[in-house]
Formats: sequence, structure tokens, C-alpha cells
Amino acid sequence: MKAACPRTVTRLLDRVRSGEKDAAASLAEILYTELRGIAGALVAKERKGHTLQPTALVHEAWLRLAPHVDQVRDRIHFFAIASQAMRRVLIDHARSHRRLKRADRHKQVELDDSLGWVRGDGLDLVDLNDSLDRLANLNARHAQVVELRILGGLTIAESAEVLGVSHTTIENDWFTAKAWLRTEMGHAG
Repeated sequence: MKAACPRTVTRLLDRVRSGEKDAAASLAEILYTELRGIAGALVAKERKGHTLQPTALVHEAWLRLAPHVDQVRDRIHFFAIASQAMRRVLIDHARSHRRLKRADRHKQVELDDSLGWVRGDGLDLVDLNDSLDRLANLNARHAQVVELRILGGLTIAESAEVLGVSHTTIENDWFTAKAWLRTEMGHAG
């Protein structure tokens, strides 16, 4: 997946802020492939039989994000906010599914160092969301790092830029947050 040029994204965001009506549509068009890739990876990590398709996830996240796109600074900030919107869509969908079907609640989760994604026998996003909320109460930045890495697909460097801290700080936060999540979500590996 080819990343959109950061300068092009910033120019489009400037146009959105200045009130150009077609700028948001142009922004969505050039970022769609990347958003679709992130959504595809997130949906692939879902439980078997998950019904929300990546395209629907992108569209629903965009509907939640669009009213606030004029507040976005740059490409990395956009993907940080988009990851939060996708998280909310997936959590709402998972909660709805959970209300309908209570079986098979506990899934084994493995945090993959190389990709920053969660692997395993399907990810229970409601459990992840609840764990992230508890982690945020202990250390908000650790929870943000997990969200950016797992749900936003951002690299260590991009996460550092979004949060305004050093690369080493994010590496340390990521290591600590993964260890905490492994314990919290019942996975010793």
C-alpha cells in the first residue's frame, strides 16, 4: 500500500480548514487506500464470522471523522484520529454482536512485536477496549501507544511524532504496555 504524500495531505488539510468544499472529498480519495488497508488488517484480526467489512468500516469511520477533519494537522495526526474512529466503530459493532451472542467470549491474544498488530484466534475488541480503558487510568500515554500501534497501524517513529515524545520513549511504553496487556487479557506468552 503506497502512502499518500505528506505534503499533499497537509495542503488538502489547509484547503479543508479554509473552507474549500471539494477538499475533504479529495482528502478522502487520496487516503482511502491507506484507510482501507488499515481497516482490512483490523477486520482480519476479528473473530470468525465477523460481519463488518473493511469498506463499511472505512465509511463509518469517515462519517465520524469528517466533521472534525478541519482540526487535523497533518497525515500522521489524521491516521491517529482515524484509528480512534475505527476503534469506536469496531467496539460498537462488537458490543452489538456480544449482546446478540454471548458464547466464545475468551480468545487467546498474542501481541506481535514486528508488526504491532494483535494476532491470535480472533481478537475480542470489547475486551481490548476495556483493557485499554483500564490501562489509560494507569498510564494514558501507554494506552495511546497501544491504540496508535494496534488500531492505527502507526510505526514507533510515527507514534513518537503524534505523541511528541522520543522514539526510545515509545519503544519503552510499547514494551511495558504489551506486557501489561498480556497479563490483563490473560495471555502469558
